[in-house]
Amino acid sequence: MFSKKKADSQIDVEQHELLENAQRRIKQKKRVFSHFVVFLIGGVFLILINKILKYGEQYDWFVWVILVWAFLFVVHAFNVFVTQRFMGMDWERKQRERLVTKQKQRIAELQKEIETEFPLSQINKKKE
Repeated sequence: MFSKKKADSQIDVEQHELLENAQRRIKQKKRVFSHFVVFLIGGVFLILINKILKYGEQYDWFVWVILVWAFLFVVHAFNVFVTQRFMGMDWERKQRERLVTKQKQRIAELQKEIETEFPLSQINKKKE
């Protein structure tokens, strides 16, 4: 039992990133669904306060509150299901790679400029 060596289950960096991304997406979707449930329960509660408890009975204020809350829910759902699909991890990775490529090109250009302005052969001759 204690003498057996445990097999090391090493997960490479890419798989680790994929797992973290999947966990983050699951949490986001779970929050949207819980937001929806709270929205439904809250809407019913607001209607009950207005109609049955007769709080602010002259005016149906709950309609405006529910509309604002529904708008916020739609924004939340849009952010999770639409924005994350187009601007998710793949988009971030492509942007990062594009910026790194630009930086490498700029560094190469600067090195060429330095080599043309200050060639190594002239520096070595001055030292001798």
